Amino acid sequence: MKLHWSPRSPFVRKVMIAAHELGLADRIDTVRTVVRMGRPNEALLPDNPLSKIPTLVLDDGRALFDSLTIIEYLDHIAGGRLFPAAPARFEALTRHALGNGFLDLLILFRNERDKPAERRTAEWLDSFAAKTRATLDRLEREAPAMAALPFDIGHIAIGCALSYLDFRFADLPWREGRPALAAWHAEFSARPSTRATEAVDD
Repeated sequence: MKLHWSPRSPFVRKVMIAAHELGLADRIDTVRTVVRMGRPNEALLPDNPLSKIPTLVLDDGRALFDSLTIIEYLDHIAGGRLFPAAPARFEALTRHALGNGFLDLLILFRNERDKPAERRTAEWLDSFAAKTRATLDRLEREAPAMAALPFDIGHIAIGCALSYLDFRFADLPWREGRPALAAWHAEFSARPSTRATEAVDD
């Protein structure tokens, strides 16, 4: 299998954490793939016309995307560990949706913050900040319950979102006043799968 990959993408990291957790990392060949909003990657378009990563190309040439689809495929071929049976499955998928949506929000937040001062929209920045605080506060309330559950797709998405805060929002002291969430993320960050996939600027 070939994975269009970047060491900076939190969505790619979700896939690689899952691959390590499932014992499949050594079956995936990673291909460094650069994607930009303003210019499609011509080499990626045949596999993914949206020019987005992660994209997994199977041995028969079929391509799978996005991260949730790829992780569910990997989980399927590994015998199923990251997606619990119903009804717990829907709770795990809801946690995944919260973590994945948080990542989407943070990427938009970062893009807006990085604009020149005269082009930033204060209303958007305030909105992104309010949603970030609300998400973190909810995760603080849910952290004890998450810590008691087996590691699943929801944990991966939420952990990657919190790690993205550390990677791209070093000035945001998100742990302050959130001891349960900070402790949960410390345990997440200590897992071998997460240590093997830490984000870097290359």
